[in-house]
Amino acid sequence: LAMLNQTEVSEFILLGLTNIQGLQYFCFISFLLLYLTSLLGNSAIVTMVIAEPRLHTPMYFFLGNLSCLDIFYSTVTVPKMLAGFLFGHQPISFGGCLAQLHFFHFLGSTEAVLLATMAYDRYVAICNPLRYAFVMSPQTCLLLAVASWSSGFVHALMHSVMTSQLSFCGHNHIHHFFCDIKPLLNLACSSTSFNMALLNVVTTSIALGPFILIVLSYFYIISFIFQKVRSLEGSWKPFSTCASHLTIVALFYIPVLFNYSPPSSGSSPRRDVPVSLMYSAVTPALNPLIYTLRNQEVRWALKKMLWRKL
Repeated sequence: LAMLNQTEVSEFILLGLTNIQGLQYFCFISFLLLYLTSLLGNSAIVTMVIAEPRLHTPMYFFLGNLSCLDIFYSTVTVPKMLAGFLFGHQPISFGGCLAQLHFFHFLGSTEAVLLATMAYDRYVAICNPLRYAFVMSPQTCLLLAVASWSSGFVHALMHSVMTSQLSFCGHNHIHHFFCDIKPLLNLACSSTSFNMALLNVVTTSIALGPFILIVLSYFYIISFIFQKVRSLEGSWKPFSTCASHLTIVALFYIPVLFNYSPPSSGSSPRRDVPVSLMYSAVTPALNPLIYTLRNQEVRWALKKMLWRKL
């Protein structure tokens, strides 16, 4: 009889953000606008980087990759969340849940590595300008981009394979708006200690490793500027090209480190949900705005592209 009760769960129910009716419509409109901003803004940047020869440089090549990532990243979670606001609790099949988990972590960890690559690019451009073209050759840039995407893929594959091995037999309600690892581990009937160790060790290192590289890059950039650049005017230019990147790093990393730094087991799902919202819906919409507002070349290319349309 005990065996009969242990029926395998074939689908999960995503409980979403809120049950309050009036709030659901407000959230639907807000997140729909954010999602459209993310799609339009990031698509515009990808189009500009491809179409405008002046933007065929390593910095914009990586920015194009970042915008591409952000389009997919918000698409993994936001449409399902929007459906939840309109139609209430969202059912998701076991396979669909694993796919969502896989792509969320694939794109998220790729973004972490890509941000470190962009910091390295800024470091070479400012501290080694004469060797920049040689160090950041097209081949190197391509290699760094491929390395970012593949490390993210391998990291996510590890999690999705390990989660698929777990058995789920009791509750199938996920207190979240998408299938993340921690809410799923809370529902598993089998032991999750290995999955938890994987989350604490590997996920923390794929977030912290690039973060340390970014901090180091900026430490070298700032000390180089203070040593070598004498005029205030001269020191402002390198800082302004780094400002947009630093803003994006802060927007991405503060919530990620907050959510995935160990001990992962002790954190409450109530706290994880708003933090996840930040990097899955808000940051992808802000990235193109930050780059266009702070960057003259991007603004120039955008104007040129719009004139062509008119």
